[in-house]
Amino acid sequence: MALRVEATLFGPDTQQYAGQGQARITIAEIAERAALLESMGFDGVTTAEAGHDPFLPIMAAAASTKTVAMGTNVAIAFPRSPMVTAQAAWDLQHLSNGRFTLGLGTQVKGHNEQRYSTPWPSAPGPRMREYLLCLQAIFKSFQNPAKPTYFEGEHYRFKLIPPFFNPGPIEHPHVPLYVAAVNPYMARLSGELCDGLRLHPVATFRYTHEVILPAIAEGLAKSGRTMGAFDLVGAPFMALGRTAEEVEKAKTKVRNQIAFYASTRTYHGVLAHHGWEETGAKLHQLSVAGKWAELPGLITDEMLEEWAIISTYDGLADAIRAKANGLFRTITLVLVDEARRDPDRMRVAVERLHQD
Repeated sequence: MALRVEATLFGPDTQQYAGQGQARITIAEIAERAALLESMGFDGVTTAEAGHDPFLPIMAAAASTKTVAMGTNVAIAFPRSPMVTAQAAWDLQHLSNGRFTLGLGTQVKGHNEQRYSTPWPSAPGPRMREYLLCLQAIFKSFQNPAKPTYFEGEHYRFKLIPPFFNPGPIEHPHVPLYVAAVNPYMARLSGELCDGLRLHPVATFRYTHEVILPAIAEGLAKSGRTMGAFDLVGAPFMALGRTAEEVEKAKTKVRNQIAFYASTRTYHGVLAHHGWEETGAKLHQLSVAGKWAELPGLITDEMLEEWAIISTYDGLADAIRAKANGLFRTITLVLVDEARRDPDRMRVAVERLHQD
């Protein structure tokens, strides 16, 4: 099965997952990376909200490219009102000539309250549902100022859009909506209201088959659509290298990434699906104590196989197909550094993933 292939413009690296800070990036570097990835055949590039605003870099990427799609993977919804998000998305869709996709996530309660100063009054799922409906109403009102479409729910309301504050219609008014998901509610919601789902990497391949896909199907049935009209985006953990020795070293880095996410109790449903509840509890305890360096030691080889693509770069396409064939429509590769070091090798991998 042919896959769409995305790459991250920049995002969390091993140093960041290990609690050691993160690298800096410039506007020129963002533009250069986007142009390089487009020239290598990537279908899309994404930005994350992992210490930086996810919308701003897309401006530089749009200016330096012509065809590649670009989107947030993901922007955190609740700290931003639907109108604030809609304005940013509408402008980026216009300025990129229809190449923007809006990926949204909820984050967890602690980060909303303690990092973003955002209240957490109730379960996130119903609030995200209203958020998406409100966004859709705002987009319709932007495109048709004479007949605005309003929305009023329990958590969000949109009842006012004077002409002075309406940006007006654009050539590509459909802004594709994606939500980040790792639980059945959000997966059902994506099937009902969204163009796609950005699967959190903490979802294993088996969990995706047995939990996420059936939930998406329920949502699609509610909206009268089929899976053929839906974009399931996978972003699995990857332990890669040019040689077997490099792959072994990469496994250590991936354990850091897996342990970071698996320490979060919100994601422990995935661990429970595999019978790893005890490990999840230990990981959480260590994270609360700030003992980040001790977390990776709890990720076993069995867990690594369930979570990660493990391969040399030359075997990457085959390794992805072995675990994800027929599962994802799009795959996101966190390989921008490798692409810059060895563009020819990465171009071949992208070409192979594009093949049926």
